[in-house]
Amino acid sequence: MTQSYQVTETLSVNGKDYRYYPFTRVAEKYAVDKLPYSLKVLLENLLRHADSPAVSESDIDALAGWDPQATPSQEIAFVPARVVLQDFTGVPAIVDLAAMRDAVTELGGKPQQINPLSPVELVIDHSVMVDFYGASDAFEKNTAVEVQRNRERYQFLRWGQKAFDNFKVVPPGTGIVHQVNLEYLARSVFVRDGDDMPEVYPDTLVGTDSHTTMINGLGVLGWGVGGIEAEAAMLGQPISMLIPQVVGFKLNGELPEGATATDLVLTVTQMLRELGVVGKFVEFFGPGLKHLTLADRATIGNMAPEYGATCGIFPVDQQTLDYLKFTGRSEEQVELVKTYMKAMGLWHDDASIDANYSTVLELDLNDVEPCIAGPKRPQDRITLQDSKSAFHKLMDEREARHDAMIASTTEQHYAAEGGSAAVGSVSPAEQGAVPVTYQGEDFFLRHGAVVIAAITSCTNTSNPAVLMAAGLVARKARERGLKTHPWVKTSLAPGSKVVTDYLNKAGLTEDLEALGFYLVGYGCTTCIGNSGPLPQEISEAIHKGDLTVASVLSGNRNFEGRIHPEVRTNYLASPPLVVAYALAGTMNIDLTKDPVGLDQERKPVYLKDIWPSTEEIHQAIADNVQPEMFADKYADVYTGDDNWRNLPVEDSQLYGWPDSDYVRRPPFFDGISADVDDIKPIEKARCLVKVGDSITTDHISPAGAIMPDSPAGQYLQEQGVEPKDFNSYGSRRGNHEVMMRGTFANVRLKNEMAPGTEACWTTYLPEDEVISIYDAAQRYREDGTPLVVLAGKEYGSGSSRDWAAKGPALLGVRAVIAESYERIHRSNLVGMGILPLQFNEGDSAESLGLTGKESFSIPAVNADSKTLTVTAESPDGKQQTFEVRVRIDTPNEFSYFQHGGILKYVLRSLAQR
Repeated sequence: MTQSYQVTETLSVNGKDYRYYPFTRVAEKYAVDKLPYSLKVLLENLLRHADSPAVSESDIDALAGWDPQATPSQEIAFVPARVVLQDFTGVPAIVDLAAMRDAVTELGGKPQQINPLSPVELVIDHSVMVDFYGASDAFEKNTAVEVQRNRERYQFLRWGQKAFDNFKVVPPGTGIVHQVNLEYLARSVFVRDGDDMPEVYPDTLVGTDSHTTMINGLGVLGWGVGGIEAEAAMLGQPISMLIPQVVGFKLNGELPEGATATDLVLTVTQMLRELGVVGKFVEFFGPGLKHLTLADRATIGNMAPEYGATCGIFPVDQQTLDYLKFTGRSEEQVELVKTYMKAMGLWHDDASIDANYSTVLELDLNDVEPCIAGPKRPQDRITLQDSKSAFHKLMDEREARHDAMIASTTEQHYAAEGGSAAVGSVSPAEQGAVPVTYQGEDFFLRHGAVVIAAITSCTNTSNPAVLMAAGLVARKARERGLKTHPWVKTSLAPGSKVVTDYLNKAGLTEDLEALGFYLVGYGCTTCIGNSGPLPQEISEAIHKGDLTVASVLSGNRNFEGRIHPEVRTNYLASPPLVVAYALAGTMNIDLTKDPVGLDQERKPVYLKDIWPSTEEIHQAIADNVQPEMFADKYADVYTGDDNWRNLPVEDSQLYGWPDSDYVRRPPFFDGISADVDDIKPIEKARCLVKVGDSITTDHISPAGAIMPDSPAGQYLQEQGVEPKDFNSYGSRRGNHEVMMRGTFANVRLKNEMAPGTEACWTTYLPEDEVISIYDAAQRYREDGTPLVVLAGKEYGSGSSRDWAAKGPALLGVRAVIAESYERIHRSNLVGMGILPLQFNEGDSAESLGLTGKESFSIPAVNADSKTLTVTAESPDGKQQTFEVRVRIDTPNEFSYFQHGGILKYVLRSLAQR
């Protein structure tokens, strides 16, 4: 605790006085003006909380005197102004708070002791699935199914909104959380009531979704955390973090004709992945900033998880103010933002000096060219002109059965099939083609067929430039008589209702619909695996031919098994390219050279023929995107439709836990005592899962569909739930029974403990019996055997899923030993009382000869443990030892681990008040 650097001053704006915390005193000792923008925001946070036990003078010294080259080692406390949730991760967070109310009551406290202490806003956007598409009533039907499927979850959230203070819910059918945050929820500067006058400070946040970083485009510092960490933040716990290195990304020039913000962000993602920015902040600066719209900046900020950074932030400048005003923020708020940012030295303009950075990367925007990314990682960028050869290489790597399968087609092939086969595909006489009859048309489905084309995701549907471009491509294609192919499942899922307004006003909705891109819902849909089922005929053909088919989506994630279990390759692309690939119907095409189709006169139509100019796009935006659209659509943002308003709401401080397949009281606090148990060693643990590199949280706690023959599917059927009513894993995150069974059940997971299998299998030891991971975990529990996971590099990358830690904890996993971790997942493991251990540099399970059939003994960890010695005993009784690093990175984290997890730590703290 220190107040030696803390000083307050008064800021007068619009005739009203505010207290704020300038850098005056600390700037006498340190060159605060040369700090990166993001670190200035963190410094203000420390100064404002300097009178709390979580902040010391050495913390302020370390941040104000930041060494750009130093390896992060200094822990500081960060207190976000607010917390943002989406429903997949938000529901279990509120479920945990409800369970904590029960537990605190059992410990002698009162339910009201468990309440969010800062504003918490949850946007329901992850539940809508694309069950219906390609028709004008798709939105209404999908919405009706969504409410019916998720009725129990939505009733629970309505109870939470009534029972908890500081908790608001944006109902379904409104928009995607990050776009709603950008267009409405974000304050830019926050105001809180004080004793004698209100306090003003930077708007900051954490969110239970990796892409919370989209708000960085608005100059708001925030990032994704696991639900576990977010719950602690809601309850007043500061977030412990290490002062990061900050990478400066200098932008020069402006985007060339034909390049989109999506092409830019895929380029940035590739560059930053190659540099390596995991655990670092990225800050964009340079003369190119003024040529990027706020929406472009938000698109880049959104993808920070894909390039590996904690955040990817832009400074506040005139573009920021213009956007705030345009999206309906009050004149008073905009003036407050401007005045405060200038007073704090956080304002950016042409006169601003460049900050010091740990390293600087530079990109000339003029060099950006059209591209896609895939087939299974966002950073695997492919220039559009190389996409066909990349597809050929992919098929070669997968040992395609016949070279002709990937040969170039000719117009004669196309004409011979009556125009029903995709340009760029191969002759039906050649292998790899499966005949299909669907919707009255006969065609052949082949390797590379695009079976899903989705304009979806928070990343691009917030950006009018790429959405207008998609509509203009559709218009020009329609004018030439082009149509999408019957095997392509098309969908349009905007990030907010404002998008629908401006597409309607521009007359582009009709053009998109003519190509099958009808509105299917306002939500993430395909990007999070809610792509819905493929038509039965298409699905059967994929299985019959063992076809490698593709999805093309304007999203941010394309990990294996995420988009659809039957679709092996997935490509990220801009919305206009999504339309183009839907027209082509195949990945076996070079859109820069090959025609996307034939017009009414059987003449080839090329992408360049239907691609709009930058001027056309800008004019469409100027003519059709208007400020009143934002004010109108957000006027009643919390109201919802009749389906939402008519849901019955329980009026109680404690939740009644009715019988439900969606929301069940979790066992995390069962039997909790007021006292903390001693940390015990892990003795003779068995390996439940052994995996290689780049295992994502999708592999650990999968999104998307629940397969009927999976452990979770079998459980639901035992409860009387028919497969058609399974919904998705994400929607059932409030039911720990489903999620335990869904842990490590991804259809593409290759567990080396069960060689030659995919999905949910392991070998139960010492019997050497191959059974499901869930069943093995239950048998190990009965045996009293603790469990470990062995993993390679980047374990837990991807979405910030708390169930990727909760699930293993409930299965009995006590420790994970990996070569490296993704930031959020490592902290989530600690937050659930799982010990994250890291092989020494150069060591791995393979180099140490570990097969996973050993038993593992790990000494008890203590507050001073930096390393531990693990003993592995092989089946023949031989022992070997190896040293591992303890990845409990901060003293606060050790306190959480000591209590058995962060939630138990908070619960005990609150119960003692």
